[in-house]
Amino acid sequence: MTIDRRKFLISTGAVSAGAAFGLRPGPARAQTTLTGVTYLPPSYEDLAFGSQGFVDYVNEKHGDAVKIDFYDSGRLLSADEQLPALRSGNIDFMFHTTSYITRSLPILGIMGLPGVVGPLYENPDRLKRGSPLFELMNQELGKQGITALSFGGGIMEPEIIWSTGAPGIRDLEDIGGKRVRVVSFEATKAIEDFGGAAVRIPSSELYLALQRGTVDAAVATVSTINGRSIQEQVKQVLRIPVTAFAIGIFVKTDRWEAMDEGARSALTEAAEWFDTHSAKAANEDYYKKQYWPKFEALGMDVIEPDQAMLDRFAEVSVNVREAWIADVGEEVGNKAIDLAMGKAS
Repeated sequence: MTIDRRKFLISTGAVSAGAAFGLRPGPARAQTTLTGVTYLPPSYEDLAFGSQGFVDYVNEKHGDAVKIDFYDSGRLLSADEQLPALRSGNIDFMFHTTSYITRSLPILGIMGLPGVVGPLYENPDRLKRGSPLFELMNQELGKQGITALSFGGGIMEPEIIWSTGAPGIRDLEDIGGKRVRVVSFEATKAIEDFGGAAVRIPSSELYLALQRGTVDAAVATVSTINGRSIQEQVKQVLRIPVTAFAIGIFVKTDRWEAMDEGARSALTEAAEWFDTHSAKAANEDYYKKQYWPKFEALGMDVIEPDQAMLDRFAEVSVNVREAWIADVGEEVGNKAIDLAMGKAS
């Protein structure tokens, strides 16, 4: 189905307004139709595996109860438009990279904290549905009327530093004076603490930003590099885990609670599938087995940090964690970090 973004926003806004003034919709249908979005294009095969798999699971296994109209590639909403549209009720659910929305939903920052992302990546069960950390995050999201159905069963391989030119960024001290693309608040703080200039650039604009010299380097995941063909612009990568993200499925809490039992059951079952397969498939089947071998075959210079570099990064990044704790509150922040690090249960 083809849909015009402007007409969609106008028409759904009218529907929301009608509901607000008590105007009743037409007769209920047996099948519930839900609108879901993601700004990511299918070229992100690693991430699309989970999102499209979720949609297909619902439509194929529960088509009698619910049908999903799904729009990828920002065809309906851009990355920055998704959360406002969810909150206003213009869409029913969204897939979103958590790093894009940590300023609006700060509890999600736990999945991007330097010094935390390493242990969280190595222990994905700490983020699975029903885990203490998952429940804590949903408690905090609930204060803003948002519910997460899943974070894909873990974070994606952490974001690292990809740079152009020679010698590029080969050490933490090389960050000073460089313009570095970031997305999340956590990455911004980390780059600034090492003297770099953080520039927020969406992945869709990153290729040209590197090509034109708008930025010298990028904090990005291997998924972004492959999905946007950034390997054509960068020459080396420093594998220091700066930050990370998960792909979350988000719904508006009151919309979720108002759904009929058949629709909720279908989405819950699909979310369990997503939780089991999404991050695992991306990290193992795509990154380790496909993307990294391809980059290395192209001659990309891969710099592995030694322990001294990792220790130095952790030392400086304490400021990032302290800023995040101040943002979410000391009790919640410390509890979330302990759960992510395996120090509490």
